[in-house]
Formats: sequence, structure tokens, C-alpha cells
Amino acid sequence: MDSINRNQSADNHKDVHGAEAIERIKGIVGSTSTCFFCTGAKVGDSHATRPMSVQKVDDQGHLWFMSASDSHKNQELQQDPGVSLFFQGSEHSDFLHLRGTASISRDKQLIDDLWEPVMKTWFTEGKD
Repeated sequence: MDSINRNQSADNHKDVHGAEAIERIKGIVGSTSTCFFCTGAKVGDSHATRPMSVQKVDDQGHLWFMSASDSHKNQELQQDPGVSLFFQGSEHSDFLHLRGTASISRDKQLIDDLWEPVMKTWFTEGKD
């Protein structure tokens, strides 16, 4: 049995850069803010992959997440800041894979800007 890839040509992969990349990121994150966030370190039972929600995409294409300061993820990032993010924009298409370098910020103003009341579910002590 032949796969669909043998029966029709498909232009289903494109490396993009600059403004085009930022617009593509904003579009996919706008339709689904949840991704699989994969750290490079092999620490803990998560196998270094967990679902996370993007809180913001800025004009430079940086993605912002909220994470507990004592999380396994932050420990993994301190060992190796390399990350991969996997998004699925719709049920059948719009897949996005990003590779980059993560950093941890404890900027109180940024936390205030990103905070949403539903986050109290994961951060039981609130923003602090």
C-alpha cells in the first residue's frame, strides 16, 4: 500500500526566518497556545517533555511561559537551556516546531503582566 506522499507532492515543510517567522509563530500560537515544551536534560520522570501554555509572544518572536521557580523544568534549564517546542495549530495541519534557548526571569513586573487568575490553580501561593 502506497502512502499519500507517493501519490501527490506535498510542500509541507518550510524553514522561515525574520518577520515571516514571527508572523507564523503568532498565528499558530494564536490558534493554540499549548505546546509540548521539551528540555534537553534527562531529569525526572517527565522525560524532559511536558505540555505548557504560552502566555505571550512578543514582537521579536520570544515566547513567554509561567513556571514555578522550584519546578523540574527550571532545574533542567539550568543544566541545559536548549529547548524544543512542538505546536499543533489545528487537527489536521499547521504543525510548528521551534528550537531555541530558554532563560529564566524572575522580573516581578513581567510576572504581573503575564498573570491570569486561572494560574492560581498551579501557583497556589499566587504570583509570589
